[in-house]
Amino acid sequence: MHRILSSILFLFLLTSFVQCGVNFRLGRSKHGNLGAPVGADKDSLPPNKYFLQKLDHSSPTDQRYWEQRYFVNESFYDFNNPGPVFLMIGGEGTADPRWMVKGTWIDYAIHFKALCILLEHRYYGQSRPTMDLSVKNLQYLSSYQALADLAYFINAMNNKYKFNKDVKWVVFGGSYPGSLAAWMRLKYPHLVHAAVSSSGPLVAKVNFMEYFQVVVNALREKTGGEECVGQVKLAHKQIQEIIKTDPATIEREFRVCEPFSKASQNDMKNFYNSIADDFADLVQYNEDNRISGDKMYKNLTINSVCDMLTEPGGKPAFKKLAAYNSIVLNKSNQTCLDYGYDNMIKEMRNISWGSEGGRQWMYQTCTEFGFYQTSSSEIEVFGDFSLEFFIQQCKDVFGSKFNDAFINDAAKWTNSDYGGLNIPAKRVVYVHGSIDPWHALGMTTTEENDAPAIFIRGTAHCANMYPASKNDNPGLVSARMEVRSYLESWLGMP
Repeated sequence: MHRILSSILFLFLLTSFVQCGVNFRLGRSKHGNLGAPVGADKDSLPPNKYFLQKLDHSSPTDQRYWEQRYFVNESFYDFNNPGPVFLMIGGEGTADPRWMVKGTWIDYAIHFKALCILLEHRYYGQSRPTMDLSVKNLQYLSSYQALADLAYFINAMNNKYKFNKDVKWVVFGGSYPGSLAAWMRLKYPHLVHAAVSSSGPLVAKVNFMEYFQVVVNALREKTGGEECVGQVKLAHKQIQEIIKTDPATIEREFRVCEPFSKASQNDMKNFYNSIADDFADLVQYNEDNRISGDKMYKNLTINSVCDMLTEPGGKPAFKKLAAYNSIVLNKSNQTCLDYGYDNMIKEMRNISWGSEGGRQWMYQTCTEFGFYQTSSSEIEVFGDFSLEFFIQQCKDVFGSKFNDAFINDAAKWTNSDYGGLNIPAKRVVYVHGSIDPWHALGMTTTEENDAPAIFIRGTAHCANMYPASKNDNPGLVSARMEVRSYLESWLGMP
């Protein structure tokens, strides 16, 4: 897959599960939000289940339905003495049943003897409400419809299991689903008793320039100085100068698929954006215990990459940066770096099912959130990929009406509807890591006693959701225990 709109997200990241992340990214790591947890025995995984879901919740009389996928783990639950129900919210990619047997929420489920359910997000994975992904059909893809799906599903499960009113539902989610978890408490407090929102961006922001500010600050924080950032800056300066006089050298070093002589202005923006995404993914998932099928980031950390970039010996900075780029290409099984803008747009225009969610998530950014990770404030570090570059993609993929005014109005509506950081929801615990760029749009300080925020120094995107490791820093260990303590208080259980 081309490095499609890679500075957007889930977001989206490795294809195994989407609770954390759109990451909201669609590049090499695809929807690399949350890798599958290590140690999950395939024989222990629950089977697919399907639920008859409404297509359009905005119309009570609309009788169109479709099959939404979900998973259930009943192994900890005592139906004779029913405890809480834990609902993991799916996000912008395929739901992976391995999360039904591993992860921090499973540790909590064992402690509370909870029933565990995962509901896949509409339009992702096998949850396909419409015949194709045309703009006409994508009108039913929104956070509003996803929240209504969850509410309709909870009511149906209450009936199916004959739960009484004392059975409490707790929702969990990370990244975009982390936002959905908080918004469920806001919109459906009569159905959801509490929520754990991990790395959830609550503010829709079109020009998300803070993203790369956090990336740069994380490089400084983890390496204790300016040397690594300085090498990245120097490498980009060298690239820009060499392209003017000897473009073949950069073409060779960065293994581009097409020579720069054929490149448009948008192609070059895509080139610089792709290099920046190497660092965005590196920082967003640094040492987070993410275990994916291809182990893409197993040995790549901020420290190891910065050691490579600052290694003495006289090697030019751009060649050291190119070496890192080659590592990412190799680990993602790409023979060359496809920075072609038209190739990207062609792929995103494909309306057939079978993709891993790139078109769907892009539609959500164009109609609800923005989240465009521009280089506006760090252009001297990463090159030029401004807001206009991303707005143009929305127009080229979905049509001319998806312009700057349209997208800005959509983001304003989202913030007005959910409240941004002024969200009044109670019994929500917000968890963020200091080196996760998405914390810039999230709740990182406690404003209300019943809506605490946990800010973990030195941890990355959704780190608290992964299975614990002996190498976890003390702040992460403490955060997991703190979340459990809040749940004990809210559920009235020791």
